[in-house]
Amino acid sequence: MYDQYYGFTGRPFQLTPDPQFYFESTTHKKALSYLGYGLNQAEGFIVITGEVGAGKSTLVAHLMERIDPAALTVAQVVTSALDGEELIHVVAQAFGLSVEGHDKAGALGAIEAFLQDEARAGRRCLLVVDECQNLEFNALEELRMLSNFQLGSHPLLQSLLLGQPEFRRTLANHRDLDQLRQRIIASHHLEALSEDEVEAYVHHRLKRVGWDGRPLLADGLLGALYGATDGIPRRVNQVMNRLLLLGAIEEQDQIGSVMLDAVMAEMAADQANGASEEMASPEPEPQAGAAHAEPYAAQHDDRESVPATEVAALLAERDARTAKLEAAIGELQSVGAAALPAGQDMSAEYDALLARFENRLEEQERSFRHVMTMLIEWLEDDKEREAA
Repeated sequence: MYDQYYGFTGRPFQLTPDPQFYFESTTHKKALSYLGYGLNQAEGFIVITGEVGAGKSTLVAHLMERIDPAALTVAQVVTSALDGEELIHVVAQAFGLSVEGHDKAGALGAIEAFLQDEARAGRRCLLVVDECQNLEFNALEELRMLSNFQLGSHPLLQSLLLGQPEFRRTLANHRDLDQLRQRIIASHHLEALSEDEVEAYVHHRLKRVGWDGRPLLADGLLGALYGATDGIPRRVNQVMNRLLLLGAIEEQDQIGSVMLDAVMAEMAADQANGASEEMASPEPEPQAGAAHAEPYAAQHDDRESVPATEVAALLAERDARTAKLEAAIGELQSVGAAALPAGQDMSAEYDALLARFENRLEEQERSFRHVMTMLIEWLEDDKEREAA
């Protein structure tokens, strides 16, 4: 919605990693340099870590656009809590290999044969493993064992490991990972953006979709945005999405700190409501054999979705608040129409009624804005709903 209102050619702050919006901050530039160095070595492990939303996935998406698929075959997997045997099958699937009988020895044989065929064809192979902090120790050992595959003296597989800060600590401190540590040839931890970089990041993304200064970003907004997001790119995207949506709903051509405060309050309320619902709902039973190798980008779209039943409930709440507001207006009008006894001062009663009226009006406005925001996000989260 807001992209149409402001005349953008697309959504500048979508949460799905998109290499077209890659922003080269100081820390991302360093990471890319380490990646380039590591890939030139054509062996061992490259490790990139960072907080949730620091830009690891976008960095890899940018890297994938720069490689030559005729020279480098890439398999990408996102891990859940896999053990060693499950990981082997996930890797085989990621390279497009079919293994009958779910046999580990068969999967290893198929992977080795595939890697050898690629090497003979003049192509190197890179395995990208995301969310490595979820891997069990024996799964990390299996990754190390895969790096042993060779054709003569030529290593057949190089791995890029991505993970959150706890994975960095695991690699540094686990006493049984010495052999894996010795094979890490390049490593970098993605830091948050600085305040100046947040400003440049927001402008960069807006300009990618044809921003011409509308909406105007008020003085102090981007500094406050940095404070609210700690410079984490995904958090910046989440907040800017809400800000632009609020601006479009209220038909504002300038976005300022007051609107930012309103958005942060709404997001905090959403998070609190989500936490309370999660505590109230029983955990679903985990399914056996939960080893998945879904497409890389598909697993990185963590946008909130709003079910139709929840939208209906929110709209019903809005209608109820509207009815209360109308009742308050009627009460105020009835008092105003009543004849006053001579000499009686009703200013206190009027002030009280006006205060109630203003409070309910403000509450109604907040509720309606919140419902509209969630409804639009729900509609835009699905292409068919959006088209309708």
